[in-house]
Amino acid sequence: MLKIIHFVLAIVIILPVYAFALDGTKLLREIDRNLSPESYESYRKLINIEPDGAKREFTLFTVKKGIDKVASVFLAPASEKGRSTLRLGDNMWLNIPNVGKPIRITSLQSVVGGVFNNADILQLDYATEYDVSKVEEEDAGYLLHLKAKTKTVAYDQIKIRADKQKKLPTKIECLTEAGMLIKTLYFKDVKDFGGGLVRPAVIETDSPLYKGYKSVMIMAKVKKRTFKDEVFTLTFMPNLESLR
Repeated sequence: MLKIIHFVLAIVIILPVYAFALDGTKLLREIDRNLSPESYESYRKLINIEPDGAKREFTLFTVKKGIDKVASVFLAPASEKGRSTLRLGDNMWLNIPNVGKPIRITSLQSVVGGVFNNADILQLDYATEYDVSKVEEEDAGYLLHLKAKTKTVAYDQIKIRADKQKKLPTKIECLTEAGMLIKTLYFKDVKDFGGGLVRPAVIETDSPLYKGYKSVMIMAKVKKRTFKDEVFTLTFMPNLESLR
């Protein structure tokens, strides 16, 4: 009888935790879909701001398919025009016009310099790379604690503060395995992009590792669009601009 009581108590304790974890996973997937369609095209401007106020701007056209395929091509400045990047899961490449084959790049490097790294620029769904370890409900929102599924992910831990009504992030903290803050992302200026997509148009980031530096990402257009798999190949990288 004592064994039965212990078994029942174990179920009572485990089930609510399990259900809560499932709710967190569902919430994270909702946040992902509210940020962007599963497959889409977008135009973005990236601005790097230095401590003295100097700025450098980049314009990119980006396409995404499914959970693990993202590609971008630089439209400006003229010195970067035609450069393209490709991400397939954990693998990333940079193609420079008239310079041999695409070269491998890593998630922690940055093709634009500044505080945004390649993982930020070629962002996959958060649910693709992270598991929800805990969710806290606050007055106006949620705090999701995420843990990387593998060691290849740029950040070992992420904390997402999300608006309760819109289910959109307002602030994301990116941390090391030891809990050290690497950078903070601030989501601002919620805008209606059409087609039912209402999301922040501006993402700002700063980092205690780069004091005085700031980077800004401005979304000019995001819309649903489907692509063939051949678009996300090394051989197609020089032709990405033809999709515009």
